[in-house]
Amino acid sequence: MTYDYDVIFIGSGHANWHAAVTLSQVGKKVAIVEKDVTAGTCTNYGCNAKFLLDSPFEFIDGLSRYEKAGITGNTKVNWQELMAYKKSEIPTYAPLMEGMFAQMQIDLLKGYGKLVDAHTVSVDDDRVSADYIVLGTGQRPARLQIKGQEFLHDSRDFLDLDKMPKRITFIGAGIISMEFATMAAKLGSEVHVIEYADRALAAYQENYVKSVVAKMTAEGVHFHFNQAVQVVEETAAGLRVTTAQGLELETDYVLDATGRIPNVENLGLDELGIAYNRSGIVVNDHLQTSVPNIFASGDVIDKTIPRLTPTASFESDYIAAFILGLNQEAIKYPAIPNLVYTFPRIAQVGVSVAEARENDAYRIVEIPFGQQLKFQTKLEDEAHVTLIINQNKELVGASLLGNEAGEMINLLTLMINQKVTAHELSQMIFAFPGTTSGLLSAVKMALM
Repeated sequence: MTYDYDVIFIGSGHANWHAAVTLSQVGKKVAIVEKDVTAGTCTNYGCNAKFLLDSPFEFIDGLSRYEKAGITGNTKVNWQELMAYKKSEIPTYAPLMEGMFAQMQIDLLKGYGKLVDAHTVSVDDDRVSADYIVLGTGQRPARLQIKGQEFLHDSRDFLDLDKMPKRITFIGAGIISMEFATMAAKLGSEVHVIEYADRALAAYQENYVKSVVAKMTAEGVHFHFNQAVQVVEETAAGLRVTTAQGLELETDYVLDATGRIPNVENLGLDELGIAYNRSGIVVNDHLQTSVPNIFASGDVIDKTIPRLTPTASFESDYIAAFILGLNQEAIKYPAIPNLVYTFPRIAQVGVSVAEARENDAYRIVEIPFGQQLKFQTKLEDEAHVTLIINQNKELVGASLLGNEAGEMINLLTLMINQKVTAHELSQMIFAFPGTTSGLLSAVKMALM
């Protein structure tokens, strides 16, 4: 049977466009369906915007550590000017991607994509067909079903704020709240974080999280744990947030960061018998849905591994290789690092400290990195590394606290995936002085 395309992708984010580019390069006829801004959440109103807005605060936080070394300054972030720059820079990315698609002869079909049958997709009022279809529709912010939910904002709203509110309240103490609250506090806002659980960042090493919470508290952030928001109501002075436990807060802005949910509605999944649940679309170990020629990729998948941009890109590359017959094996994920953009940063990869403590097969090595190598960590005394080593003297997990954690975790991830030994590390020379050269020596000693 002849189809309009070899592959149709629903969604234009990282979960899809990597595969689209690869397939197009080898001569496949490809289309991408997109109802929103081209290139998806991360590129337009997620990761990229957050990185751009966060970077100035990183410099200021780093400079503050040098006050004890005689460096003083009155550097401040002008949020309105920073946001104006963000609004001039980020919107340029979608047209660049569209230009790349056009150059590669990838058809970009703007409209709402929905499955009609195993090989047909409707795009608003039109229909197109393909041998394969890939669903990469991602996730969206969840919204608390409470009285006053119309006053709640999400991460996309925050990353577009022209003026930082004088009083801001975050619901949830996960990654989004902790990262955004860090910026708001450094701008002088009155910041409150309300969390249903008894701690922040539940997936990360507890003592590292306590260090971050302590620093944020010292900078003026108010944490309210074991509290469930029940009502948000408008008042003459702004908004009032009330919890089931009786806490009342007066604020100007409320951000609901209680999670994200997969975009599975109105995709035609029910009509085709494609299984899904509240976590996303169910796939097998080849990322195929219950309809074998229809795949799912990225955050919309029902999975337990980290939902991150690099993970989505990895899955996209896998699907392209599978369609081309280059890899028919089940997908095998490498160690996946992740990073929280608080100050200091928290990063982790592989076997967690909590897992290691429950298994005698692992050895935990604590390295007070900031105390041992102050000049390499830029006077960051609290910088710390925890390594997890197995019985074969291989690095299998790591957790880091410190503002260099992002680059350091990438090096450690490489060591984990390549099963690098102490002997192999002894045969390497890194540039000195540098944070990673100090890390190299520390890991080498730990593996011996």
